[in-house]
Amino acid sequence: MASREARIHEIGHELFAAVGRSEPYPLSRAWLHDRGMAWSMADRDLQLHLFRFIDALPGLRSNAAVATQLVEYLAPVADRLPWLARRALAAVPAAPTGLIAAAVHRGARELAGRFLLGAGSATIATAVRRLHDQGLCFTIDWLGEAVLTETEADAYQQAYLRLIPDLAQATAAWPVTSGVPTVNVSIKLSALTSRFEPADVAGTSRRVRERLRPILRLAQQHGALVNVDMEHHAYRDATVRVFMAVLEEEEFRRWPNVGIAIQAYLRSSGDDLSDLAGWARKRGTPIWVRLVKGAYWDHEQAFAAQRDWDAPVFADKAATDANFETQTRFLLSQREWLRPAIAGHNVRSLAHAIAVREELGLPPDAFEFQLLHGMADPLKQALAQRGERVRVYCPVGELLPGIAYLVRRLLENTSNQGFVRAGFLEHRSTSELLMAPVPQPVPQAPPQSERFSITGFTNHPPADFSRPDHRDRIRDALAALNEERCPLVIDGQEIFRDAVLVSHDPSQRERIVGRATAATADDARAAMAAAARALPAWRDTPWVRRIACLERAAESLVAARWQLSALLVREVGKSWREADGEVCEVIDFCRYYAAQATRLSAGQQVDVPGETNDSVHDPRGVAVVIAPWNFPLAILGGMTVAALVTGNPVVMKPAEQAPVIAYALYRHLIKAGIPSSVLHYLPGDGEIVGPTLVDHPATALIAFTGSRAVGLGLNRRATALLHERDHVVRVIAEMGGKNAIIVDASADLDEAVSSVVASAFGYQGQKCSACSRVIVHRDLYDAFTARLTEAVRALQLGPADHAGHLVGPVIDDESRLRLEHQLADLRTRHRCAVALDASALTAIGCYVAPHVFIDVDPTSALAQEELFGPVLAVIPATDLDEALRIANGTRYALTGGCFARSPAVLARVRREFRVGNLYLNRGITGALVHRQPFGGFKLSGIGSKAGGTDYLLQFTLPRTVTENTLRHGMVGDRNS
Repeated sequence: MASREARIHEIGHELFAAVGRSEPYPLSRAWLHDRGMAWSMADRDLQLHLFRFIDALPGLRSNAAVATQLVEYLAPVADRLPWLARRALAAVPAAPTGLIAAAVHRGARELAGRFLLGAGSATIATAVRRLHDQGLCFTIDWLGEAVLTETEADAYQQAYLRLIPDLAQATAAWPVTSGVPTVNVSIKLSALTSRFEPADVAGTSRRVRERLRPILRLAQQHGALVNVDMEHHAYRDATVRVFMAVLEEEEFRRWPNVGIAIQAYLRSSGDDLSDLAGWARKRGTPIWVRLVKGAYWDHEQAFAAQRDWDAPVFADKAATDANFETQTRFLLSQREWLRPAIAGHNVRSLAHAIAVREELGLPPDAFEFQLLHGMADPLKQALAQRGERVRVYCPVGELLPGIAYLVRRLLENTSNQGFVRAGFLEHRSTSELLMAPVPQPVPQAPPQSERFSITGFTNHPPADFSRPDHRDRIRDALAALNEERCPLVIDGQEIFRDAVLVSHDPSQRERIVGRATAATADDARAAMAAAARALPAWRDTPWVRRIACLERAAESLVAARWQLSALLVREVGKSWREADGEVCEVIDFCRYYAAQATRLSAGQQVDVPGETNDSVHDPRGVAVVIAPWNFPLAILGGMTVAALVTGNPVVMKPAEQAPVIAYALYRHLIKAGIPSSVLHYLPGDGEIVGPTLVDHPATALIAFTGSRAVGLGLNRRATALLHERDHVVRVIAEMGGKNAIIVDASADLDEAVSSVVASAFGYQGQKCSACSRVIVHRDLYDAFTARLTEAVRALQLGPADHAGHLVGPVIDDESRLRLEHQLADLRTRHRCAVALDASALTAIGCYVAPHVFIDVDPTSALAQEELFGPVLAVIPATDLDEALRIANGTRYALTGGCFARSPAVLARVRREFRVGNLYLNRGITGALVHRQPFGGFKLSGIGSKAGGTDYLLQFTLPRTVTENTLRHGMVGDRNS
């Protein structure tokens, strides 16, 4: 080891010496670029403002927008700019916008041109010839927009089908180096389909291979090498499986000129390489492996943190560097089957690879180095001068549309821990830069059970269906489901009768999920009477015991996670992710309300000499909980446990369409210690049992989620019966919305389209938070609607238990027929841009095709009334003023969103778009307990926000007790 370290330092010093001889001349373009990079990275806040402007630039469609956003992004950090730059920025408002925009675009193109080759056969041919003349090889990566449609996936494929022959022709006269193909291209598998779904590996593989095979055949024909790039960790398993599947096909089994990237920042990279080596050996033909550090570290950390997952990447850069060296050695030891390409700019890592090669006695061509175009050019030359094969990773495409790639490269260049920054811009000593990486110990995270305090609450982590084990768990749970028979339960007594509610799987209506005894009005009265009898004892049960019941319920629900998810898929037609998300939500409600109740139970004590004052929260009384079918576990569970933990007995009335999942919830709560005298399960027809529950004299509180008409009717009925009660019935009602997303002219089109599609058609548009209106700025309207309609056409309909079906059934045939009737009428009144065909599926289930209507009048019924299905209205707006008027112009105020890059637009939308939950630059569904307390106003809701700090207060009556402790001149206290 000591001799290897010495050799690494020796090689590294040689490389640094060669790099020093190749540094750019002062005042040359390269020198000025380096100085500019050094300046930009001196201030992290300045850097982020600048790079965000660069990222937004391609979407700015007018000179005025460029000038305006230049000021918006840089004005907050103007005092940190160099003097000349400050003067120039101050002059922008008075300067001609065309002049400003031209200068900005020229500068951005020049910067982009340092990292991207550009587009066009002639441009690419000239660039690769220049690299060849410098003794360098190349690999070409075609950049493009995010693939949201099948048309875009076709275009990506066609780009490579043109690129490979063009490169072969341009390099036909070049000598072949070490038997390695001259033509080398890099490809992203996710760009070969609009539906790259990690949860559906088989379907994704089928779609990707269909477009990949012609590329591979053409590469074989022209003697080219194809390398598969690795992207976000969520795509890793699917990418590897597709790669293996296509190369196991007979026509590609013996083809060696294909490779895949492995990211050393992933903690799984060692296992991945080991699996690849075993697979290649079994296949009988070697493959190439490009070992990289990884380019999505920030994304992976944030993505995992948002979901409370363990991050898949090493938290410490030194750990990544150390792993890179470990995997380099492994690759070289497996060179017979894994042909290494060592990619990176860290001189220590590169010197280590050379030293290991020498130590193992391998020839100089045992591997090649790969470096990015536009980065560390002196290092490329230093390696080439040593006789190393150096390949330059060259992105190609239009310069401004490739800006997302550029920003990623800039962030790499300016990372506080990045080697390029440390070595070439901060000029740390070579000895320091060549030190062996020493990973820092990572603090042990506290157990999950210790994180659920009121200040440290963490949402239960959702399933990761990119993981094979999670996919297997839900498949097994689905396979294990059997038809259930559910009683109604009053005061602990299970009642079975012949009159039942039959729960059908809306995906396949012939499949019966379960049968539940249908309650009568007499059953409702009996349940209310039993709950009223239980009130005094439950009210006086110590808070700590009620809280403990919720904590135990959460653990019970966690243990049954996969079974509950499977039941939601079957009973209400939710996708895997939607079902799992709902199970996580009910777990969150139990834990969060337990934590909130702990705070509430403390009450308030205000003592003064001779007097004590105690303020406490008592339960209101018997709570009637009436739940919807679209969230039959989470909403029913959230309302129920909120009532229970505050001391209110509950009569639980589930939706007629979902009694089985409600019965499962009931059993978990009873198992957790809720007395059977306190909680009563009452499935039945709402028109039969609902009025009895609402009208009963013991009803003190009604917690309801559902339609506006029913919610307002409950509110009227509760107040109309005051003469029959000695109390006012508290009504908590969430009643839906007509939710809008504003798409500003400055929006990122990729993000806006994908998020609108997800928000509008996730769970078939059957969420009260779903996007049913999208209001688009005129400047972006045509481009947005074109991509939106194509993206919707790519949606796949089918049974919810199949992970590849992004749109499943609506809840039942009654809903299907209602929506079909409404849509038939809407198609005669509005311009329908997309209407998918669900006719083949309606024979087996309750399917309604997604529809998109464009050029919709904002005052029409389509833009004003809730439809509760997969229907989206697209409305043009001349400017932000009009967009906000339209967005606010309904009787609802539940959720809303806006996509914009302009800081000024976002600030104004934040102020003026008046809804309960406003989301900026993300989808508008999927609110999380505590993080995004949920609920609206106007006619969207009565009451406070579910999952918020004040939600439990609605279930209580505040009471204050004052005691005089002054006795004949003797001052006592509460302990006297």
